[in-house]
This record gives sequence, structure tokens and C-alpha cells, in this order.
Amino acid sequence: MDPEHTSVPGRKRSQRPRRTHHEVAEELRARIRSGALRPGQRMPTQAQLAHEFGVERGAVRRALRILQAERLLTNVSKGSPATVAADPAGALTGPEAPPLPTTVALAPRIAAAFAAEHVEIDAVCLTSVSLTLAIGEPLRRIHAGQLKPAKVDVRVLLPSRDIDLAFPVPVEGGGEDRVHERWLAMRNAQGQVLQHNLLALRATHGIDVRVTFRALPFTPPVKLYLLNGAEALFAYYTLSRREAEVDHEPLQMYDAQGTRSMLFSFRQGHTLRDTTFVEQSHLWFNALWETISSELALTG
Repeated sequence: MDPEHTSVPGRKRSQRPRRTHHEVAEELRARIRSGALRPGQRMPTQAQLAHEFGVERGAVRRALRILQAERLLTNVSKGSPATVAADPAGALTGPEAPPLPTTVALAPRIAAAFAAEHVEIDAVCLTSVSLTLAIGEPLRRIHAGQLKPAKVDVRVLLPSRDIDLAFPVPVEGGGEDRVHERWLAMRNAQGQVLQHNLLALRATHGIDVRVTFRALPFTPPVKLYLLNGAEALFAYYTLSRREAEVDHEPLQMYDAQGTRSMLFSFRQGHTLRDTTFVEQSHLWFNALWETISSELALTG
């Protein structure tokens, strides 16, 4: 008999409806947070967890990888039980995590999404700087052999180069073209880095990767990341006046510091409100993608 489907000797497998790996991760996450699983404690074996939750070991492994990506577990492997992290309270995870700046909150959520066999990421943003930075963590774990998705699909909506941006803009008249060219260069450079780093996984790890960009005819006032159809991360772009160097000259402009925007997490199945938000966010993204957006070339 396939060991993936065997039960713990002397015990009958639970007849409860099978749970998804997300539900298994949610339950184990709750046990870690409550202290039922203590820092440094060895987890039950994958066979024991599979029996308890009525799932196959593959689902358990995916759940454990999610918690490892969230820095709640260490030593996740097929050979021995995982260990609860030494400081799980410091991990910023799950729908109960407080809103945090994008640079802090996004990377662990993206890494957790890469624990899935088929990774799906949709994003609406101004330049993709935050997404490019956050992708670095799962890429590191893939190269370290800790993550191995089979397929990665990334879709990104960015403002068109042909529109008058609401921001960034100069505080006073003059310099609009220089500010626009500066933003455009950043948009293109960040998108190219994101695309290159992800597509490189085809050659290095045999992962089926698709990365697609489309252009919006407006400046998005918010940033949105949709992960594996199950999670939505949302932040407002908050404008401030700041000085930046443009063509080697200081210029006062109104701009958004997207990396500092507070990121709110919504998880499908957590509450009715969260589920509705995730579903409506997907509808909104797909409507933009399929209607008013246009082809985008990350050049010139």
C-alpha cells in the first residue's frame, strides 16, 4: 500500500470531511499562537497529522511549508518532524496579523503562497517595487531547496506610460516630463527585474512560469495583491510632499511611499467579510484585466 495513504497502526482514520492544506495550516497556526505548541517543541510526525486531519501527507507537507514560510516552523522536511520556531510571537502571519508596512508584511505572505504547487499572484500597483522585493524571499527558498512549486502564474497591472499620472507630480508647475520619465524608468526597471528573476526558474528548476503585465488607463489609488485565489492584501497609497533628485536637481513633488503603505490582510474562509472582500477583489482585478487594460511593454 502507498505509505501516503496508510493510517497510524492500531488507529482508525478520521471519517470527518477532508480538509484543505490551508485549513490544516490555519489550525496548526492557531495552536502555535495559543501556546498549545510551544517554542522549540517538536511537531507531531506528518503521518500523525495526516491521520488527525484526515488528509494525505502531501496536504500536510504543503501546510507545514506555509508555516515555515511564515517563520512559525523550522526544519520542515520529509525525514523528521518540524520544530516550532524559537520566537513564533515575532512571526507576522495569517489573517489575525496586525496591519504592517508593505516591506515588512508582504514578503512572508508571498513566501507562504509559494508553498503551493500552483502559485497564482495578481497585483495592482504603481511600479511593482514592493512585489519585486518580496519575491526575493521565495526565490531564495526555492534555490535552497525549501520550496518547489510546479507552476507560477503572475499577472501585474501597472499605469500606462501614456497617461497623466495623478502622482508622482511636481508641487509647482514645471518638471512634469522629468518626473514622469523618472517614474517610467522605475516602472520598467522593476518590472524587468521581476520578470527576469521569475522566468529564470524555468532554466534553474524546471518550473513552469508565466509573467504578464498590462497597462491601466489611470493611476491606482491603492495597491492590491491576490495570492492563490485565497488571500487579498490591500493598502492605500498615501501621498506626501517630499524632495527628490531629478536629473541631478532637487525637486519638490507629491508622491506615495508605497513600500511604507500599511498592508491589510483578508483571507478567504476566515470570516464572511474576509471571504467577500477576497471574492470582490478578484472580480475587480479580472474586470480591469479583461476590459480597459491594454498591452504593456517594459521598454522606453
